[in-house]
Amino acid sequence: MDEKLLTRRDAIKKAALAGFLLPLAGAAPRTFAADTGVPQAPSGAAPGLNLGLVGYSLRKSSIDQAIAIMKDLRITSISVFKVHVPIQLSTPDVCREMAQKFRDAGLSIPATGVVYLDKSEAVIRKAFECGRAAGLKTMTASYATPPDRDALLMTERFVREYDIRLAFHNHGPEDKIFPSPYDVWDAVQPYDERLGLCIDVGHSARAGVDPTEAILKCRSRLYDVHMKDTLSPAGDKKDKGVGLGFGRLDIRAIMAALLEIRFKGQVGLEYEIESEDPVPGMAQSYGYMRGMLAALAPDQRPA
Repeated sequence: MDEKLLTRRDAIKKAALAGFLLPLAGAAPRTFAADTGVPQAPSGAAPGLNLGLVGYSLRKSSIDQAIAIMKDLRITSISVFKVHVPIQLSTPDVCREMAQKFRDAGLSIPATGVVYLDKSEAVIRKAFECGRAAGLKTMTASYATPPDRDALLMTERFVREYDIRLAFHNHGPEDKIFPSPYDVWDAVQPYDERLGLCIDVGHSARAGVDPTEAILKCRSRLYDVHMKDTLSPAGDKKDKGVGLGFGRLDIRAIMAALLEIRFKGQVGLEYEIESEDPVPGMAQSYGYMRGMLAALAPDQRPA
């Protein structure tokens, strides 16, 4: 009998299954800080987490390719990147049409990739017009230049007018705008609560912040999470990204904290490495997230 060749799709499925089983087999968690005191699982029955994908992971893929990959990996939500839904780069009509392609495929869009705002009212309005046309309730954002009070007041006015939340993204020690989640937290306190955070756990660690503690502290304005792993120590301005479970972050504690606060937004895998062929690594990392969620909350079915 002829041997059946291992197809690419079979390899992807095996990688996803391997990632699923690692946490269940009792793989030792990686550490970022000393014991955080976060429980292994939340007290009381909480809804399961919405596991999804950060669209930047598929930045080299067309929208049709991205949809096909998500279908293969059984990922049902995506924070869309600009190559798929061109917020700020095109018209509201184009953004509406491209977003609808994901929805027609049965995929939800809880947020968008980082939208860079400016001190220009026209720039901000275009972003919100495109976001509304795409049906977004949250846009992950930052600024092209450090915002002053006038820029934040202008942003707050648009948030109220369009009723779209902004989740400001921290980019680590090299970021001149928001290096850590606490920089965002401090900046948004005087303003409408729809101005909030997207915590990038890898960049947070490089900024010297324990992502678990940041999640717990900033829970009231946490609207998006970018999940990744890294080998970079605190203060490193270059991210040494790796698949989930192979770096120095305590993924178990991070996900336990999200369950503890009953986080309603997307926990999006952001797989930034191997951009030309990310799918096998994405499969392993997404499977790892699924397995970790099953280990932490066995009564909850992962998204």
